[in-house]
Amino acid sequence: MNGIKAKLKFQPNTFEIIKEGDYVVCAVSGKNIPLSDLTYWNVELQEAYYSPKEAKIRFEQIKSKK
Repeated sequence: MNGIKAKLKFQPNTFEIIKEGDYVVCAVSGKNIPLSDLTYWNVELQEAYYSPKEAKIRFEQIKSKK
C-alpha cells in the first residue's frame, strides 16, 4: 500500500478523521488497514486492529495485567 497514513480519533461505533489518509496501522500486528476496511478498534486505548484475532490478542493482554 503506497498511501498516506491517516490519524483518527476512535469513538464508539465510529471514528473521526484528524489527518486525512488512506490507512492506519494495526496496534498488534503492524499491518496496514485501509480505512475502508477498518472495523475493529479500542476507544480507550485509541488503537486499531486488523481483525478480530488481533483485537482478541490485545484484550487478553489487557486482561492478564489486571
